[in-house]
Amino acid sequence: MPTTDTHTLIIGAGPFGLSLAAHLAARGVDHRIVGRPMEFWIVHMPKGMYLRSGCDWHLDPEGVDTIERYLAEHDLTVAQVTPLSLERYLDYVRWFVARKRLDIRPTYVTRLDYAGDAFEANLDDGGRIVAGNVVVAIGFRYFAHVPPELADRLPAGRYAHTCDAVHLDAYADRRVLIIGGRQSAFEWAALLREAGARQVHLSYRHDTPRFTEADWSWVTPIVDGMVDNPAWFRNLSSEEKERYRYRLWAEGRLKIEPWLAARVNRPNISLHPRTRVMRAEVLPDDSLVATLDSGEHIEVDSIIVATGYAVDVRRVPFLARGNLFDRLRIANGYPCLDAGFQSSVPGLFFTSLVAGQDFGPFFGFTVSVRAAAKILGARLTSPAKVGA
Repeated sequence: MPTTDTHTLIIGAGPFGLSLAAHLAARGVDHRIVGRPMEFWIVHMPKGMYLRSGCDWHLDPEGVDTIERYLAEHDLTVAQVTPLSLERYLDYVRWFVARKRLDIRPTYVTRLDYAGDAFEANLDDGGRIVAGNVVVAIGFRYFAHVPPELADRLPAGRYAHTCDAVHLDAYADRRVLIIGGRQSAFEWAALLREAGARQVHLSYRHDTPRFTEADWSWVTPIVDGMVDNPAWFRNLSSEEKERYRYRLWAEGRLKIEPWLAARVNRPNISLHPRTRVMRAEVLPDDSLVATLDSGEHIEVDSIIVATGYAVDVRRVPFLARGNLFDRLRIANGYPCLDAGFQSSVPGLFFTSLVAGQDFGPFFGFTVSVRAAAKILGARLTSPAKVGA
């Protein structure tokens, strides 16, 4: 296939990539976006899931093609779709892509190299793109995390991370142990029961979170304010950064959305707070027995780990195969970024979850897509507007 040249290549067609592509198109910036649209959401999230985000977390930096406008065109109100289902959100994104006429190439980058003043991206469809700038907007895909000390206690091949345990009908009439006790663990428990699981156990090290609505209202003003002051988070003291991290963590992890309470408080869902799984062994009949530090022994057929995600950019295959790591500064698994999302490699930018160390934990959530798009748009078109 012929080589394509472009000003900016966006790698990733999730919320951050799509929002940026729409914004660059509105600014008349030549760009290409590659990836299978919303693939992680479609492939690695279960049907029937509800989002914690509200209808104000839309994708359009221009404020035109919002979720509320989508709802109005479908004769729906915010109240009718709250909480927002995964299926409804994906339908909004399809509508958004059509409205913005985004030209997405549904392929993967297999290798990314830096060639002096440009980048060369090899694609799995046989094509190649040469770009002056590259924005990596890959989201969560490569960062599913199972703590090594937990993995050592579980039989190899007999457990799955939540992002891979999404076909819940496969667990019908089975006994399942979920290790983890935050929102995703409780939602998987409800969905498993509704899919016909015989018994669901949750083991987690902390007290049971409260079933109460999370308050995200304070996040939007902070994120929107970063458009004019993108260095805001990086200029905070270590103590201030930690306070914001904890506040966001507390909203997301010390609370469980109240619409889950009735679905979880069922006879065949058992909670085991303040416990750890010490070991799990395979029994002669191929079932499993998990031993908790409380002394309990739980016999199950399957184990699901709801242990979240941890950024390590070295796990991204197309970066690992290329020649960028010798030039890319990395700290704690994150690329080191300036106030315009640019890494130590000139012209190479990172957004979404991977930007969280320098821009704050807010960038692991779709509330930040519009701000990220505007900051990147300013930097890509007029670098002097955004300082390091």
